[in-house]
Amino acid sequence: MCADTADTPEYKQTLNLPKTDFPMRAGLPKREPHWLERWAKIGVYDRLREKTGRTPFTLHDGPPYANGHLHIGHALNKTIKDMIVRSHQMMGFDSRYVPGWDCHGLPIEWKIEEQYRKKGKNKDAVDVVEFRQECRAFADQWVDIQREEFKRLGITGNWADPYLTMDFHAEAVIAAEFQKFLMNGTLYQGSKPVMWSPVEKTALAEAEVEYHDKESFTVWVKFAVTGGSEDLAGAHVVIWTTTPWTMPSNKAVVYGDSFDYGLYEVTDAPEECWAAKGDRFILADKLAADVMSRARLAEGQYSRVRTVPADELAPLQLSHPLAGATGSNGEWDAPRDFRAAPFVTDEEGTGFVHCAPSHGMEEFELYRDLGMLEQVITYNVMDDGGFRADLPFFGGKYILNRKGGEGDANKAVIDKLVEVGGLLARGKIKHSYPHSWRSKAPIIYRNTPQWFASVDRAVGDGQDEMGTTIRERALRSIDELVKWTPQKGRNRLYSMIESRPDWVLSRQRAWGVPLTCFVKKGLLPTDEGFLLRDDAVNARIVAAFETEGADAWYLDGAKERFLGSDYNADEWEQVFDVLDVWFDSGSTHAFVLRDRKDGTEDGIADVYMEGTDQHRGWFHSSLLQACGTKGRAPYKNVVTHGFTLDGKGNKMSKSLGNTIVPEEIVKQYGADILRLWVAQTDYTSDQRIGPEILKGTADSYRRLRNTMRYMLGSLHDFTDDQRVDAADMPELEQWVLHRLAELDHQVRNGYKAFDFNGVWQAIFTFATVDLSAFYFDVRKDALYCDGDTLNARAARTVLDILFHRLTTWLAPILVFTMEEVWLERFPGEDSSVHLVDIPDTPADWLNEPLSAKWAQIRQARRVVTAALELQRIDKVIGASLEANPVVHVRDPEVLTLLKSVNFADICITSDISLTTDPAPAEAFRMPEVDGISVVFEKAEGDKCQRCWKILPDVGSHSHAGLCGRCDTALS
Repeated sequence: MCADTADTPEYKQTLNLPKTDFPMRAGLPKREPHWLERWAKIGVYDRLREKTGRTPFTLHDGPPYANGHLHIGHALNKTIKDMIVRSHQMMGFDSRYVPGWDCHGLPIEWKIEEQYRKKGKNKDAVDVVEFRQECRAFADQWVDIQREEFKRLGITGNWADPYLTMDFHAEAVIAAEFQKFLMNGTLYQGSKPVMWSPVEKTALAEAEVEYHDKESFTVWVKFAVTGGSEDLAGAHVVIWTTTPWTMPSNKAVVYGDSFDYGLYEVTDAPEECWAAKGDRFILADKLAADVMSRARLAEGQYSRVRTVPADELAPLQLSHPLAGATGSNGEWDAPRDFRAAPFVTDEEGTGFVHCAPSHGMEEFELYRDLGMLEQVITYNVMDDGGFRADLPFFGGKYILNRKGGEGDANKAVIDKLVEVGGLLARGKIKHSYPHSWRSKAPIIYRNTPQWFASVDRAVGDGQDEMGTTIRERALRSIDELVKWTPQKGRNRLYSMIESRPDWVLSRQRAWGVPLTCFVKKGLLPTDEGFLLRDDAVNARIVAAFETEGADAWYLDGAKERFLGSDYNADEWEQVFDVLDVWFDSGSTHAFVLRDRKDGTEDGIADVYMEGTDQHRGWFHSSLLQACGTKGRAPYKNVVTHGFTLDGKGNKMSKSLGNTIVPEEIVKQYGADILRLWVAQTDYTSDQRIGPEILKGTADSYRRLRNTMRYMLGSLHDFTDDQRVDAADMPELEQWVLHRLAELDHQVRNGYKAFDFNGVWQAIFTFATVDLSAFYFDVRKDALYCDGDTLNARAARTVLDILFHRLTTWLAPILVFTMEEVWLERFPGEDSSVHLVDIPDTPADWLNEPLSAKWAQIRQARRVVTAALELQRIDKVIGASLEANPVVHVRDPEVLTLLKSVNFADICITSDISLTTDPAPAEAFRMPEVDGISVVFEKAEGDKCQRCWKILPDVGSHSHAGLCGRCDTALS
């Protein structure tokens, strides 16, 4: 190998050494903002839109929430999206990306309320339009902040014209999309248990709930049996619940008809026990021992009297433990319903389930299907989680306190049950419990009137090839119209849609798009004519929202304005609930994909890409919304990423102090290092990030940067007249072209499949193993020392080809660095790597026989270089050019193959001997490379002062101290 310097100064000047100003130290944190300014100045995104004749490709942005600085999940998400957009653009598409923001909803409203509370201001005393305008200003401020933070990460897109769910047109379309549900018969008002946040005083969707451990009270409660056989009269059925606060709303007890029950009698009760000698309890046999132990009864202190079959349970009646209690005003005196139910098991509890259908969905559905809801629904719990004021014993008690902690309701109920002798046992249990992800407070199930979109009613006339109902259309879309990355995302969403209840659309808040509908006074929700369905009314509402925004709904005289002269406003009530924000974001396909010039012709995106939590969030709501309004999913591909954990695999938490903020990574390393971390991860699973991981990422970056720097230096004076046609190149260069053709196929397929980890690993391995450790190493001698030879010109031609492919292949990942590399060769005011495509690769570069041949050559080379490395370690030689090894090759065909190339140059030795003679015992061998053995010999001759090869002819030419090749080069 030629040295970067030569022993004799005048010879050094004759070497064609790499020359470049491209710095090894990137200095990304300081230099990246310069490229951002440059891209904005030359309008890269807009100039790409001017390229005609391209197939559109649209990634639709799932809107982040306009509330707070970016976290590492935002950075991961937006970077993956950016790689999708950029890679498809550089593969020849018109790749569009309109960033967007979710602007309505409780988190922003909550922030404004917090500001009010600090000022001693009452939200309810503020005009609703004024309050909404404060929410709008708050969201607008955070949109601007987040936009700059996203842009700093190198994210391309139409930043000048993003979409916002609070834009007037967006609000008008959201209202219009809601009206489609109104008109197609899927909208209805119902009263059923929904997830309710007492702290936030609103219904919540499943996507707004997260699960945390919670310690709950648990009680075993006695219901007295009336009727039945003589030995059952006076016995008690025992239920178990972790929500004592629901006992005042109990309307029934249910049992299972597929397992055994027994009658148990207490034979000896200790003083601390709430059971007395002679008490009889009906319990599931499988659970009886556990219940008795909870009641502090040991074996021998109770006995099983007999079996109680299910048909003997059926005619029994039960009384509530508070029935007849002094001061109860008859609230609980009516007998409790008692029947079998399919959801009762004998796996936990007592074998009986207490039913408060106002606070449990299974119980609600049971009595709904029986047509008995009117008899069992209660309205004991108010919107703030407090019992209604006139409820005996418990009026004014709260399930939770104002901060979401334990209130006084559970204790009050338990104490009253103890007082009336209704309790058999009590305790506490730690279990996973739903919490609001905003307030972090526990939620409850509460029966309230809400607005729902039915997923099982026929949509309109029901005539649709994808299905009659929203559920049918959604399930068929999942299987027939959408490709899932990873495939497990399909299974997750399919099972959710398959089993989901109707969609709760309404929220009892102020900041959002209202449910733009009217109901007839005096009619029930089930009555004909309850909902006003009128296209003219709908059109007036949408037109007003288009020019004034959704605030128009709240202005004085809005009802009369929208109803017009066709209706008597006094006969109609205006609905003031606001839409679930998931309906807002689920409607974005309409006002972004359908309505914008940079949308899509059919209103369907090529890709939706979000975190795995969006299977119950945006993927889910977009699917339901579009299946209700356009009959199919609004996306062709759904790509899902996992969650980001710390370096040890722990969930990030401010309380643990293990959060990593994108801004800090950018300040320390630069955005390209953060982007490279994204590319190096398998984003389809949970991924880790931490200081050590980022150091490893930075090291990989430095190795790649060194490869690019070497290419730039070697191409410093390359011109087109030096170019060599592929067919005229030496085999080594043709092998590189073959590898490029293979890799081009792999890179393009990887980008199409959104496999950035696969793309990066393939390119990085090629750059470091095939190029830096082999091809560059071998060809340095020809590049530095040859004159105008075929080897040198072909090598430079290949380096130029490599340059154009590596920069464009990597530009979607390392957006700043590849721009820097590109501008080093092609400076210019309008020059940018992001304005060019990945070059087409000729199919005839593929040469499998040549590839197989060079695989054998490289295997033989491995044995030689390993043998020489041992000599270097033993300090026998300092460099491989001091060697003239003898290579013993068992197979004559392999020998012929090695002799067909300059194997000494390939092994970077001054000379090499190839023979089929049997190898001596002391020859170096590698077990994994059979048939190749190496005997070390030193090179004979003198050292050329220009190329450093040791050759016999050095000093016998016109230039002193040079070999024949170098003498010719100087001549």
